[in-house]
Amino acid sequence: MVLCQGGEAAAVPAAGGKEPEVPLSREDGAGTGQPCPCPAPGMEAAGAEERRVCGCCSGLSWPRCCKAPGTKKKAACPGLGLFYTILSAFLFSVASLFLKKIEDVHSVEVSAFRCVFQMAFVLPGLIYYKTGFLGPKGKRIFLFFRGFLGSSAMILLYYAFQVMPLADATVITFSSPVFTSLLAWIFLKEKYSVWDLLFTLFAITGVVLIARPPFLFGSNVKGIEGSYTDHLKGTIAAITSTVSAASTFVILRKVGKSVHYFLSIWYYAVIGLIGCVVALFVMNEWRLPYCGKDRVLLILIGLLGLGGQIFLTKALQIEKAGPVAIMKTMDVVFAFILQILFLNHLPTWWTVGGALCVVASSSGTAIRKWRQSLKKAKQNEI
Repeated sequence: MVLCQGGEAAAVPAAGGKEPEVPLSREDGAGTGQPCPCPAPGMEAAGAEERRVCGCCSGLSWPRCCKAPGTKKKAACPGLGLFYTILSAFLFSVASLFLKKIEDVHSVEVSAFRCVFQMAFVLPGLIYYKTGFLGPKGKRIFLFFRGFLGSSAMILLYYAFQVMPLADATVITFSSPVFTSLLAWIFLKEKYSVWDLLFTLFAITGVVLIARPPFLFGSNVKGIEGSYTDHLKGTIAAITSTVSAASTFVILRKVGKSVHYFLSIWYYAVIGLIGCVVALFVMNEWRLPYCGKDRVLLILIGLLGLGGQIFLTKALQIEKAGPVAIMKTMDVVFAFILQILFLNHLPTWWTVGGALCVVASSSGTAIRKWRQSLKKAKQNEI
């Protein structure tokens, strides 16, 4: 046993040798008179190669000193990752609500402002981590398509939010995990089972219930915003956005950890901004908002979207992907609540049924992937 006290180290030699004295840092509060128990050298030979800095000994690197008897390990806050997921879902839903409230700004222009906020956030990170702005040569083509498909998904999603009910667009885009599994099977040769096929059929059924095409439901379609033509355009945009988002996930799986995630967001923002500016000039839709309310809403959309991404990233850092994916079903719940409270639009039973189908399929996909990852981790331990 080594007693660390008052800035001095009195080493008790283990049987068979002597241990040199190790000076303590002066920042340990010397003179407190409280000894700190540390395992003597040789008592934990099995873990001798693992050296950790002991906080109670102010820098002494005894093996596993923080696990000594009498010391307490600070427990992580249970459920913090799931709380971050719910907060992220709420911020994204409020941003979507504000998008519905904007009157004189095109969805492409809103996307351009969102890209500007992304660039302002990512640029300091690129400089700090010294990642460069182009990335590795062999990965640039993947980063380009990740940026192109990701920004296209954002623009199409914003368009869908503007022309169709908030809950309908949210439910359709929530089927992204199902399409990710399908595209991963096609391009990455990942396993695609009968369960995956069943979940895909559930998602397609949910989308059909929301879109309610006339050849299945007749020409008199109720519970939509505006004309059915706009509703159909929004549905097509939401589906295309979902497939594009699923494609970006497949590309990110292909790239793996060889590229810093700041670079991925940088390509997303830069390519998205360039595409939005070109599209706005072609459509002659580029203009500043006429009223102060729309300008404030644009800024809030950018801030809320950025906050949602930050909390979702933090959730995935401290929680398993399966529970996070399941908890993201709160996106749909918040969309229904906000649509009823602030947009005075009651969802139809068709929308509710479609939402249940899509949520069941995406949750089933997430649970199945989570169980597979746990099983694989246990096999690796064995």
